Formats: sequence, structure tokens, C-alpha cells
Amino acid sequence: MVDFRVDTVQPQRAAVVKAEVPMAELRTVFDRGFHAVMQAVAAQGFQVVGPPFGFYPRMPRDTVAVVVGFPVSADVTADGDVEPFELPGGRAVLATHVGSYEALGATYEELMSWAESENLDLAECMWESYLSDPGAEPDPSTWRTDICWPLA
Repeated sequence: MVDFRVDTVQPQRAAVVKAEVPMAELRTVFDRGFHAVMQAVAAQGFQVVGPPFGFYPRMPRDTVAVVVGFPVSADVTADGDVEPFELPGGRAVLATHVGSYEALGATYEELMSWAESENLDLAECMWESYLSDPGAEPDPSTWRTDICWPLA
């Protein structure tokens, strides 16, 4: 069981790559996007100030719209596929998922049920911050992913 809470999050500037792809191509977007953002941020002399994230502007349908990137220390200038972005601020449901990325769906189902029981209206967008590096932590049962789902 995951612990859920409502708190206020601050808006955060970021550098991102946006895509809309079939779910099967999502990993490729993350790999390509994170690499491109890191290159652009380094070239512009800024700092990454938080973990990588995947922002979902809407629930997946036949395809998934995703914005992948990192929080950064200053506004980036658009560079190729990399562009500035802002993670929204405001009240949100927060949780930490422990386990594989494939098991995130169960945590989202729990979150939606919990929000309904608390009479909370969830916004259409949500995001995940990836606190674990699968390359450094090969055991997916230990991976930690923060979920932030703004309230409508």
C-alpha cells in the first residue's frame, strides 16, 4: 500500500523534449530525450537541479503524449528538440512508488481510488520523477518514483 498526501508544490522550470508515440516506443523517447536535454543544458552552462521526470499532459490513449526532461537552474533557450518548460505549481496528490516501472499502473489505480474516497478532483496532467538510476540500481524492486498529480 502506498501512502498518499495532498500538499502544495512550487512551479519548477525545466528543459524538456516533447513527443507523442505508441506506448511501446516510450522508453526510446526517455533515452533520447534525457540525453538531448543533458547536452543542451551543459552547452548553455546551466545546472540540473532535480531528478529526471516524465510529464503526461493527459491519460494515454492509442498513443501517449509525454514531456521528458530535468528541472534546471535557469531558463534554457530552445536547442533542436530541447525547449523550456515549467512543471506546474499548486495543490497536488503526492506519493512514492517503490518497484518496477511496469508496476506503476497499480499505484496509479490506488491513487485514483484514494482521491475519489477523499472527494478530490484530479487534473488531467500528472508527472513522475525518477529517483533511482536503473543503471546504478539493477534491482527494479528497489526503484523509487515520486508521483505528482495536481488537483483540478
